Parts: sequence; structure tokens; C-alpha cells
Amino acid sequence: MSSSANIYVDDGSYNKLLSYLMGLDQPQLEEFKICLQSSQLLLGNFQQIPWANLKAIDPTNLLCLLSEYFSERQIWEVTLSIFDNMNLTSQCTEVRAMMNEIAQTQGSQDPSQEEPEVPEEEKDHRRRYRERMKAKILTMWDNIPWPEDHIYLRNVTEKEHEGLKSLLYPNRTGAQPQTIVLEGLAGVGKTTLAMKVVLHWAEGFLFHQRFSYVFFISCHKVRDMKDTTLAGLLSWDWPDSQAPIEALMSRPESLLFVIDGFEEMDVPSTLDESPPCKDWYQQLPVNRILFHLLKKELVPLATLLITTKEYRTNDLKKLLLNPWFVQIVGFTEGDREEYFIRYFGDQNKAKKILHWVRKNESLFHFCSAPMVCWTVCSCLKRQMARNPHFQLSTQTTTSLYVYFFSSLLATAEVSLSDQSWPDQWRALCSLAAEGMWFWKFTFAKKDLKHRHLEAPVIDSLLRLNILRKVSDCEDCVTFTHQSFQVFLGAMFYVLRGVRGSIGGPPKHQEMRVLLNDALADTNFYWNQMALFFFGLLKRNLAEELEDTLRCKMSHRTTDELLEWADELESYDLVSSCFEFLHFFECLYETREENFVRQILSHLLEADLDIFGSLQLQVSSFCLKHCQRLSKLRLSVSSAIPQTELTFNLETLETRPHSKIRQWQDVCSVFSNGNLTELDFSNSKLNAFSMKKLCYELRNPRCKLQKLTCKSITPVRILKELVLVLYGNHRLTHLNLSSNNLGIPVSTMIFKTLRHSACNIQYLWLESCGLTPLACRHLFLELSKNLSVRFLSLGDNDLSGVEVKSLQGPSEMPESSLKELSLEKCNLSAASYQDLALYLTSTQRTSRLCLGFNPLRDEGVRLLCASLTHHECALERLVLWFCQLGIPSCKYLSDALLKNKSLTHLNLRKNNLRDEGVKFLCKALSRPDCSLQNLDLSDCSFTAEGCQELANALQHNCNMKILDIGSNDIHDDGVKHLCEVLKHPKCALNTLGLEKCNLTPACCQYLSSVLRSSKSLFNLNLLGNELEPRGVSTLWKALKKSTCKLQKLGLEKELYNIVKGELEELQERGSFLRVKCHLGQEESPVTYNCQGGIFFFCNCQKSLGFLIKFSFLQPVPVSNHFPRLAENRQSGEMPCLGLQDSARKNWHNMIWKNCGKSKSSHCLKHHLRNLSQKEQRSRSMVTGMTGLL
Repeated sequence: MSSSANIYVDDGSYNKLLSYLMGLDQPQLEEFKICLQSSQLLLGNFQQIPWANLKAIDPTNLLCLLSEYFSERQIWEVTLSIFDNMNLTSQCTEVRAMMNEIAQTQGSQDPSQEEPEVPEEEKDHRRRYRERMKAKILTMWDNIPWPEDHIYLRNVTEKEHEGLKSLLYPNRTGAQPQTIVLEGLAGVGKTTLAMKVVLHWAEGFLFHQRFSYVFFISCHKVRDMKDTTLAGLLSWDWPDSQAPIEALMSRPESLLFVIDGFEEMDVPSTLDESPPCKDWYQQLPVNRILFHLLKKELVPLATLLITTKEYRTNDLKKLLLNPWFVQIVGFTEGDREEYFIRYFGDQNKAKKILHWVRKNESLFHFCSAPMVCWTVCSCLKRQMARNPHFQLSTQTTTSLYVYFFSSLLATAEVSLSDQSWPDQWRALCSLAAEGMWFWKFTFAKKDLKHRHLEAPVIDSLLRLNILRKVSDCEDCVTFTHQSFQVFLGAMFYVLRGVRGSIGGPPKHQEMRVLLNDALADTNFYWNQMALFFFGLLKRNLAEELEDTLRCKMSHRTTDELLEWADELESYDLVSSCFEFLHFFECLYETREENFVRQILSHLLEADLDIFGSLQLQVSSFCLKHCQRLSKLRLSVSSAIPQTELTFNLETLETRPHSKIRQWQDVCSVFSNGNLTELDFSNSKLNAFSMKKLCYELRNPRCKLQKLTCKSITPVRILKELVLVLYGNHRLTHLNLSSNNLGIPVSTMIFKTLRHSACNIQYLWLESCGLTPLACRHLFLELSKNLSVRFLSLGDNDLSGVEVKSLQGPSEMPESSLKELSLEKCNLSAASYQDLALYLTSTQRTSRLCLGFNPLRDEGVRLLCASLTHHECALERLVLWFCQLGIPSCKYLSDALLKNKSLTHLNLRKNNLRDEGVKFLCKALSRPDCSLQNLDLSDCSFTAEGCQELANALQHNCNMKILDIGSNDIHDDGVKHLCEVLKHPKCALNTLGLEKCNLTPACCQYLSSVLRSSKSLFNLNLLGNELEPRGVSTLWKALKKSTCKLQKLGLEKELYNIVKGELEELQERGSFLRVKCHLGQEESPVTYNCQGGIFFFCNCQKSLGFLIKFSFLQPVPVSNHFPRLAENRQSGEMPCLGLQDSARKNWHNMIWKNCGKSKSSHCLKHHLRNLSQKEQRSRSMVTGMTGLL
């Protein structure tokens, strides 16, 4: 068998980087992003990341973005430079240490070093041990049962040796990693490669100078062993049962431990609490010994070679020190072609079949496992022999497996009555399903007996190669390939019957949990199980199985699925990480259009990434049935032909290209349904496909209102949008951010703005590389436009642009523009003068964002002159990070004394200090001050400034929202504010105190406010060391019926202290919700899907920007199963936990973090996909940042 190892190096550095970014609180994360815009801190001529992509991104997607612009080494260097600039001393120390560690690892050991001279007795020990290991591996190899007609592909020995060498020297620079992980799907050859490493060492071909001893440990074989010691475990394979332990201990660096099948190991929940073990003679459970070995506590200088299925990679990462990961991909495409040709004998027939298999991308991917190749080939060969008119084009992955099993069992000779077959088949499928829930793939005799599987059936399944015996475990069986178990597990849920597979909840509830978990995860096996489940709904396949297996299929399955789909309308599927593409692939597998139409009638929103032929095919099949779809996020990178016709050389026929038809079906949703929002950011389209899209968007039936086109490639195709802007009067929102538009494209688009048929009201042009000439064109057209009311030009260099030209010639009607964002536009002094004139010349502009510009005090002086003008209608002004000082506060205070329209002011991240706050308070203390929302976070003031604010609030009944987070106010500052908050006339309803260096002492002052205040609804205390005693003090007040607080920001470890009491409060009708850090897991305190709340958050650039966040973070049902498994071993099978969770249906969907079920080598690719989704999901709103 040929197993191709796709070698890549991952020493865990990306995970470390992610942990550092995740460790930043929100203000620090924002400062990190701001520093990324500084050329001095980027340490070279690195390409700058567009601010439009950067500003709203979370830590996970930030790392993805960094990996797109910098190499790994550059990311570390930039991170260190920024941390140093932010004075994060401890983080800098850790980053430097990590960088040194990586450098040392990459140049640590020389694999070609000579083996030292050893005594003759030691040589004899090694010789006898090698003979023993060679015999052991060959015996294991011979005991692996392969089907008689299976084709065995073997590499040339020299090439095989090179491949095996690369496993232990993957970086090819002479450095040897000490921990190597072989990861991959089931059946792709991980164990085979590990066995070959041992065999070639034992034969003296490889590694004999590097390793004195190589130990092969099967996790499956040793997991049920009695307690032993490491010395005892190593003696297991010794010729005389007594290993020379002292000799082994003297040269630990010459030992190689091959640990096969880590997925068979259960990680104890108390592992982190167990003391380290370094004693070779300490008696422990075998799994504990292996975990101490993996953690490098035992034999730290030894080399480890570990095999695991990819879904356990994350568990391994928590144990290992600087692991190197090697992905085993199984058969290469060339191997698959060779297998098919040799199996069928006829090269032309084999290539035709292989051509069809390639079109079925999922099936072709499955064929990377040799046993799946055999399954597909043997099934097709039987079908073709039985039916001369057999058509490949009608086959699906599910149909092949159905025909495979039915053809085998149709000829099986089993001495069993017809009445017994249905029960036996249900028992086998139930065994497979239960194994999937518990990740159990090897079954002992007692498992078979528990399911009442009879010996004749087991023997028959072994003969038919559906089951096989486990070579290193007596009386144990496993499915010949894991896909067999997945298929039979899926089949369990379409068979007639009510009882579930795990003994607790009924089958239909298990089915719902299965779908919720499979469609919210990227785990390959869950995805495959869901695919088979839907595929088995196809009527002719159900009939085939009923005839062959004599088992009745449930007629309720389709109705139960429709009931499940009916609930999709109630949930935010996009934020819940619902896998829309996999859902569509599952529906496509059914080929039942009526059913698909019914189930998709409930879908209101979708997020699709069409990156290949399969994704285009399934999207085209499903989208045309999404009649109620209102929001679609569509990223297209699959190549769509430029011509509509294709010519077949074999038939000499011309016919429409299938991909063109599919793209037309995708586009049809724009005009045939209720779609109001479309985001096709990060798409790569040609002019032909773009025209097709635009043609549908200008259809009179198209109801589209919001269109987002960020990061489109190539940019020139955006010219086609002119057709839409002219032809669709319903379109009011257009976002073209993160496209370097250039003069030709920008001129064509801007010219349409003057047209009466163009009804664009909201326009985003952030990070578009607009030149002064392009801006003049834009301003000229806007001066003739009567519809655009919002414009965002953030992250464009407007230093040479006359902003006053926005108001146009005097003979033109007054501009309709009301909201203007010029964030990070490098505005010049002349620009501020222009803006001042603009604000006084129009009574329309009500919102202005100038954040991240070097405004300074002089710029504020000019602006404030216009604020005092009686015609100025400005209501919201954002001046975050504008290098303002104390004089600015004086100008603003004077303006506020005269201005009665300004209600929102954002001064975040300016060095105002106590004196500046004192100037502001002169205006705030006036009862007629109109300001309602003030952001002074990170403005460098202390408790003295809080005293000024408290004094001002005594006379001010208009202030509703005040954020003073990230200021060094301490407990005294809170004390001053609390004195005024208790006043009955105080109207403040939201107070931000994040990261203010507060201690438990301040909780006493806050408690008195919470007991008496009638207005305070929102309180943010994140990032403060309140300790359990402080929270206990707060909680006494929060439990009072007089407390009106509804949202509380609290550190997660402190929330956990009061979690139980909070749930009790909510059961009694309390509206109180607790929010932990943004970007961390949400608090699972409510299952009310409509219970999302609004909370003032200073992470946004705007003053008083309200972020809706939900507390839906339920525990996934699959997380209950390990505990159920433990209970089952003790004879108990409680089902309450599962039933409760299943009853909550969609709320049981787990919100996976980015790395779950992903190989670490896929981190960049996976994060990039997440980043694109993040940008698409935010793009409809981020342009309003700073203005809402």
C-alpha cells in the first residue's frame, strides 16, 4: 500500500501567537491594530494592511490577516515590536523566549552524528531486541485481513526509505524534532507508516545510528492493562521480559517511542491536577504513564512518533511540547488512478470511471483511503456486471455504499431465519451509531453480546470484509473501514424504530442532536454521517435496502426533518457557525427536489464559499429552491467559464456548459425570491460571470437593497455594477471597501450617482486607494446627488483633497449628505478649515467621524468655531485617537455651552488628563447641556477627574451613557461617581468602568448604588481585580428586588462564582445578564433565542455604539456523552442530561472555536476562511462604525 505523506512543519508557533492575541483585552487589541498602521513598528518595507479589513476584526481573524501579509518569522518580530511599544513587559519576555526556542529547535540536532562505541553485551541486547520487534511487526502485518481482490501498491524501496526519513526530519535542514505527530483520516496509512519505521529500524535500513531502541506501543492494546510502571511497559516486548532499564536510562536521547492510535486514549479530566512523574518505576495506570511520556515528564530527551486521527489533534496539542505535525493524506491522485486501472484491467474503462469519481469531489476525497478505493471499485464492478445499462451519472456516494452492502448481503450465506434479520441489522446499525457518539471504533465481545448480535452474523460480516478482527486485541472486531461504521450509523436513523442508540433519548431526538452537531462543525466523520443520512432518504435507495436487508425504513424520518427545519427560522445560523455548504451538499445527495424545496422554504439567511466545482454544483441545486432567502453572503473563487457553450470531442456535439447553467441557477435567487441583502466580498469573477450576476440584480423582480463587494478580484469587473446602479431603484446600500478602484473604475461608478434612477443612500468606500483626482470626481457627483445621505471614506489619503467641495457649486441644490466618516484619512490642516466651513454651510450633516486623524488642538479649535454656529446641526462627533490635549477640552467645553444639537461625543484614546476633564465639566455641569453620550475611555485621567465628573452630573439630567474605562481612577474615582449615582435625579443608565484598576473595596460603593438607583441598567466592570469577595458584595445588592441592573460586564472566573445564583434569579423573572470578555465564550445563562441584549461597549470607534450580543452558549450534547460513557461503565445510564439538551434543539449547537477539528497545518487556510466570513458578516454594518 502506498501512503503519501504530505509533509509540513508546525511547531505550535501559530497557536502560541493566537494565545498572545487572545490574551489582549479589548483596548489593548485596538492599540495593537493601531500600531499595525505604524511604518516604524513594522520593521521594514512591509505592505500595510487596509484599515477597513483590520478595524473590526477579532484575534483569530487578526492572525489570519497577519499571515496573509507577513511570513511567520515576520509576524513574531512585528508582534514583539508592538508589544514592546505597548509596554507589555511580561508578554515581550515570553515572545522573546518563544522565538529563541523556535530558533534552537530548528538547529538543535544533527541526524548524521556517529553512534558511540557500545559494549558487546549491549550490542547483543540490541540485536535480539531488533529480531523480536521485526517478528512482532511482521506478525501484526500478516494478521491484517485484506479483501482477496484488493490491490496492494508498494513503493520502490529507495523511495519508501526517503519517505520514511522525511517523517523524522521534516524540515530538511538537519534539525531533528523530538515529537512528531502523524495525523490524518481513518485508513490513510498512519499506522502502516509507523509500523514501517519500526520495521526498517529493526532490519537495520534506517535510523539504526540515531536510535538504539525503538518501542512500539499500541494505545488500543495497552488501555485495558493493569497498573504498571514505565519499566514494566518497556519490558513487554523484551525477549527475556527483562529490559536493560539502566542502559536505557543512561542514553534517553537514543530512544524512539512509537505511540500508535492516540484517539483510543481517554484524557482524564483531572490530568492537569496530577503531579508530574519522572520515575521509571512508579506504578500508575498505563494511560497515565503514556500521558507523562507525551508531556515529556518521563524520558524528556526521547523522540516521540505519535499517530492519531485528526479529530484528536487539539487534545494532543495540550499535552505536547513543540510538536511537529505530518499530515498523512493516503493515496495520491496518481495512486488512485493506478489502483482503478489495475482493478478493472481495462485502462479506458478505468479512466472513464475515474473521470466520474473526480466529479464527485467528496467521493474522490474518500478514495484517498485504500479501502474506500476497493469499496468503490468492487461495488461498480458488481453493478456493471449485473446491469449492462448501469449509468454512472446517476450515482451518489450514498448509492454506492447502498449497492455495496446490498450486493454483498444478497449473496451471503447465513443460517438465520428471515424474522431474525431485521433485529440483527438494527443491532449492527445501533452498534455503529453508538460508537460514533462515543468515538469508539473497536468493539469487544461484550459489546457484541450487549447488542445481541449472533455469532453466525458476525462470522458472515467478517467473511464479507464488513468487519475485521483487530490484530493486537483478541476477540475484538472493528469495521474494515471507518466509513462503513459511519454509513451504518447513519442508516440507524432511517430504520423503523423508536429507541435511540445510547439507551436514553428516543431516536428522533438523537437525530436532531446529530444534525445540529454535524452542521455546526467541520469534523469529517460527523459531516460524512450527515451526508449518508440525507442520501438514504432517496426513495429508490430505501427500497433497495428494504428488499435486500429485509428491514423496514421509517416513514416518519422526512416529517421529523421538516419539523427540525421549521425551527431554523428562529435562529441566527450565521453567527452559530452553521455549515451551509455541507447542509446544501447533504440536500443535494437526496436528489429529491420536492423535499429540498420544502426544507429550504424555512431558510432566511445563508453564508456560502464556492471554491470548487462541488460547491458550485450543490449551491446551484439548492439556492433556486430558497424562495424566502433574504440575506446571502457569497464568496466565489471557483472558475466559471467565459463561454456559454462547450464542444465534446468524442460526440462532436455542442452543448451549454454545465458550470454556466449552475452559475445561472445561483444568480436566479436574486430575482426569484425575497433577497434584500447580498454580500459577495472576497470573490474572484470574470467579466462574463459578473455580467450574469448584474443582469439578475437589475431584474424588475429583484428586491435587493444592500450590496457589499469588498476585496473583489479583478477590480475592473466592478464596472459592471453600473448596470445595477442604473437599473435597480430598490438598491440603497453599496459597500465597495477594500478595492483599489483606480481612476477608470471609480469614474464610471461615481458618474452613476448623478443619475435620477440611482437611489444609493449609503455608500462605503473605505481603503479604496482613492486619489485626489478620484475624490474630486466623487465630490462633484455627490454635489449633484439628492439621495446619498451616508458616506464613509475611511483609510483613504485625503491630505490633498478640498473637503469643502462636498457642498458643490452655489447654484446646485443643497447636498443630502447627513453622515460623513473620514476615519484615518490623513487630513491636513486645510481639511479641518474646510470641514468647519462645510458644517456651517449645511444644516443637514448630523454625524461626523474624524477618528484616527492627527487633528490636534488646532484642528479642534477650527471645528469648535463651527459648532457654535447657529446653523450647525451636528448631533454626533467622533474624535477618537486624534492626538488631542487639554486645550481641545477647553474649545469643546466652550462650544458645548452654546451648541444645543450635539448629543454624542467620542474623545476616546486622547491624552486629556484631569485638567482636560475639568474643562469639559464646565459645560457638563450646565443643566441645559444637551450631551447624552460621552466616551472618555483611555484618556489618562484619575480619581480627580472622576470628582469633576461627579460634580457636573449633580446638575445634569441629560447624560445617559458615560464610558471612562481604561483610566487609572481606582476605587476613589468610583466612590466619587457613586455619590451622584444615588441621587434620584441622576439619569445615567450606562456606566463603563472597564480596566480602571478597581479592587474589591469599590464594590461596597457600587452596591449602595445598585440598591437605590432607578436608572442604572448597564454596568461594565471587565478587566478589574474584584476578587470573589468583591463579587459577593455586589451580589447581595443584585439580588435585591430594588436593583434595576440588566447587564453586567464581569470577568469569567468571577461570573462562574455566581452562575448558579444568576440562573435561579432568571428563573424567578430577573432580566439580569452577565457578559464576559468579547471574543471569549459567552455565558450560557439563557436559552431564550430572542434574548440577545444591548450593551455599551468601548471597543467600537463610535460613541454610544450599541452592540447586540447573545448569551446563547449552550453545552453541546456531544459533550455530555463522555460522562454518559463513564456512567455506563459503572452500570448506570442516566439520560436526563441528553434529553434536556435534545429538548432545546438548536440551542445545543456548539459554537466551535477556530481550531476545533482542524489540523494545525490548516490553521492559515482555516483562519483565512474565517476571516472572509468575518468580513462578510460585518460588512453591512462596519461602515457605520463611528457614526451610529
